[in-house]
Amino acid sequence: MGRAREGAGPFVVPGPAGVAVRDRLKHLTAEDERVLRAVGEHLGRLASLDLKARCADGLEHDSDRWSARKRILTAPSSSRWAGSITRATHDQWALTRRCQLAHIQKLEAGIRELRHRMSLPIGQPGSKRAPGGYRSRQEWHAKSRRLACLEARLETARADWQAGRVRAVRGGKQLLTKRHHLAESQLTEDQWRRRWEVARWFLQADGESGKRYGNETIRVTPGGEVSIKLPAPLAHLANAPHGRYVLASRVQFKHRGVEWADRVTTNRALAYRIHLDTARGRWYLTASWQRPAVRTIPLGAARIRGMIGVDTNGDHFAAYRLDAHGNPVGDPHHFFFDLTGPTSHRDAQLRHALTRLLHWARRCGVAAIAIEDLDFTAEKTREKHGRKKQFRKLISGMPTARLKARLVSMAAELGLSIVAVDPAYTSKWGAQHWQKPLTSTTRTVTRHDAASIAIGRRALGHPIRRRTAPPRIHQSDGCGHRTAQADSATQGCEEPRRHTTDRAPGRPLPGMESTRVTRRASNTVRDTRSDQGWVKGSSLLT
Repeated sequence: MGRAREGAGPFVVPGPAGVAVRDRLKHLTAEDERVLRAVGEHLGRLASLDLKARCADGLEHDSDRWSARKRILTAPSSSRWAGSITRATHDQWALTRRCQLAHIQKLEAGIRELRHRMSLPIGQPGSKRAPGGYRSRQEWHAKSRRLACLEARLETARADWQAGRVRAVRGGKQLLTKRHHLAESQLTEDQWRRRWEVARWFLQADGESGKRYGNETIRVTPGGEVSIKLPAPLAHLANAPHGRYVLASRVQFKHRGVEWADRVTTNRALAYRIHLDTARGRWYLTASWQRPAVRTIPLGAARIRGMIGVDTNGDHFAAYRLDAHGNPVGDPHHFFFDLTGPTSHRDAQLRHALTRLLHWARRCGVAAIAIEDLDFTAEKTREKHGRKKQFRKLISGMPTARLKARLVSMAAELGLSIVAVDPAYTSKWGAQHWQKPLTSTTRTVTRHDAASIAIGRRALGHPIRRRTAPPRIHQSDGCGHRTAQADSATQGCEEPRRHTTDRAPGRPLPGMESTRVTRRASNTVRDTRSDQGWVKGSSLLT
């Protein structure tokens, strides 16, 4: 029997480093939309050419090449538009390189799993921790062909990585793939074409501290007036001085509006992006800015008022409140969400569930929420869970990265901290030690509720088990404190139980009007004689 792996210690997750808010551009005129489309198409073509040049440079790219690319883009646009395009291109190339490395690691994990299972005898059963051999020779043969296919893919991916070759798609690979599956995507060719063209537009500008209202390219005044610096070839479309175009729409950020207005009035950097939702036919403006690093509270301070443990599942959050000693308080809470449908629906469902969870945590008075540090990158490989399609679908549908980012950002606004713990054995040990004791005729505790208790106790620094092993000798002084529910320094945790004959004055035993004459000496004291007796009426009982 293998030993359980040692889990990593809990830690407080750092706070968010950036903020983004969005508002709709209402009441745009036909001329406004024509200008926005022209600017987006023109800058989108420049961004595509710049990405092509950056991919051609590969690993030989340096600051001189970056400056040369910027000079090439300055003439058909402007210096600030050129800076925004080259910076966005650099970020996209870096992201593609990280995805390329993740793809190589995924291929290596799949190959290792295939080689391991093929080395086992056919029909050998597996265990909970490792899969066994394949069930038949036909399956073994099919997996051998897949192994050869993965090895060829790995060789190609490694060659591209070493040479610095990347394959980036402006507009997104997912949208590009839908072109070949229009019926499944419920799109016509014209609808897909409009989405593809809009996705390849470029209408975003980085902010600059010290400049007027924090951005010279896309400027938004404190009153909500939006103006754009037009590229040089489109300067004839300007309706304001200095080659600018002022939109008829006004924006008013409801969410974080005070913080945005403070940055605008103090001329601090603000980045803006204008985009079109082709499904609804609406234009939006997104403002984003960096925030100073939020200082996280120490782990000890987060544990003082207890904690809420949260178990993440495919359709709900299971949460349980624990006090500082790790004792469950009250009843479990469930916060459901639905991750089916389009991306906007899934994001809204996740946001609403987190909002309910955080508001409940704030009412409870805790300072932190404990959550598993989930990462299914290596665990959702089809080579390990090939036949468990339901399980693969479950873990693939959990928005782990988006969940952590959104939870940390929303919790910081409410003054709550997030404590991440190792997810090892939380479901198994939680169900073993907590599910049955907490289940009663009026309360049903699920396996997920028990897992949330295990997560909370691990974040609080307590063992998941309700009690530690009993001491080897009868006196607890020989092995230290026995229970795991209270600290050894807590008063009264080791006091003996009161005797049944100890009664308050004026409350004798039923049927006896007794009076204590003297106190009996302890039986553990040697060379003493009992001189205690009971008096009933006028008789002395010895």
